[in-house]
Amino acid sequence: MDATAIILAAGEGTRMKSKHAKVSHAILGKPMINWVVDATIAAGCARVVVVVGSHADEVRALLDGAYADSPVPVETVEQRERLGTGHAVKVALEATGISAGPVVVLNGDLPLIQPATIERFAASVAEGGAAGSVLTMTPPNPYGYGRIQLDAEGSIVRIIEQKDCTPEQAAGLLECNAGCYAFDGAQLAAHIGQIRSENAQNEYYLPDMVEILKAAGERVGIYHCDDFRDGLGVNSRSQLAELTAIARDRVNGRLMAEGVTFIDPAQAWISPDAVIGRDTVVWPQTHLIGRTSVGEDCQLGPNTRLTNVRAGNGCVIDETVAVDAVLEDEVTCGPRAYLRPGTHMLRASKAGTHVEIKKSTIGEGSKVPHLSYIGDTTMGAGVNVGAGSITCNYDGARKFPTEIGDGAFIGSDTMMVAPVRIGTGALVGASSCITKDVPDGALALERSEQRIIEGYADVRRAKQ
Repeated sequence: MDATAIILAAGEGTRMKSKHAKVSHAILGKPMINWVVDATIAAGCARVVVVVGSHADEVRALLDGAYADSPVPVETVEQRERLGTGHAVKVALEATGISAGPVVVLNGDLPLIQPATIERFAASVAEGGAAGSVLTMTPPNPYGYGRIQLDAEGSIVRIIEQKDCTPEQAAGLLECNAGCYAFDGAQLAAHIGQIRSENAQNEYYLPDMVEILKAAGERVGIYHCDDFRDGLGVNSRSQLAELTAIARDRVNGRLMAEGVTFIDPAQAWISPDAVIGRDTVVWPQTHLIGRTSVGEDCQLGPNTRLTNVRAGNGCVIDETVAVDAVLEDEVTCGPRAYLRPGTHMLRASKAGTHVEIKKSTIGEGSKVPHLSYIGDTTMGAGVNVGAGSITCNYDGARKFPTEIGDGAFIGSDTMMVAPVRIGTGALVGASSCITKDVPDGALALERSEQRIIEGYADVRRAKQ
């Protein structure tokens, strides 16, 4: 589809009561603006232009990081003077030279709009012989929305704002304006300059294009979205929560249809970009954020948060926080494990209770069962790390590596002061502070001498 999407993201969003751009607020861990951009790309738009204004740098950063390698160009245009939606579109046209093909104008706070809706909306001007089209919906409660009055041919007679509706119109006109518009690019470019600012706010309103195109003898129709939720926007924190719940239900419903079990779908928040294999069970209070991928036959949660994690098949991830980590097949984590960026757990390895791992490889079948910290470490296969063991990888200025060979056994309460290597099959006695390399197959012990003073306790009690 040779259509252009113009996404309006310049507003301040004052009702959000935030120091951040409204469109930067996240739904299921993903900023609203990215939901809309992704939907336009999935719809087949050949070009995406985002109009930024308030918090322009913040919004640009969200787009630059996410779409640097996108096959569809995602451009930003800054509306330095925010003089209304009509002015924003005019700024976009002047900056990009758009003057042909279907142009779909969407709001950046419209995270639930689906690609199929955008595709058909664009087609309503590309194939329907209309110069413009308005996206409409019929929400259960239409109060607050502009009402669409149509003629017998389905063309718009006018848009009546809520405050201007008579009681009869409010009761009888149920078709509502979702605030999005599609135009023939040539007609839009030819007439956008005719919008005037003679109103109380002295702003240029894009809806005025309906009357302008009609006055030019052009037809303006509607595209009705069957699911009214596609047209819901966010203007407040409560609406953000409402749309998050809708998005959650959509995502979880899709995953259940694909063979994923949810113990309680209302208590699992899964990113729309996450992937979960069939026969995986998702327990309550589980969050999958970003591009997290989980294989088949896994147990996720309860109380688990995975961000940009790749997990294989047959994993058990219980009460775990993991960020930018890789877990191969049959890995076990938790309860109460923390896997920091750069963690790579090989097949059938384990990070147990109250274990923190950072920028380390845990070898196949190796176990860090409880109360330990492993950082900047390369661990071989079949290693067992006793409780309370720590790799001391930081001297206050620099980080140093630890290497643990295949089959090594690390006794409980061991400090491994990096840089240090513990050889293949080596044994480290409990409560040791290892500061020198341990050869393959050797036993390392580091303890102060234990002294016994007979009768001391009786003497002490007698003095007290």
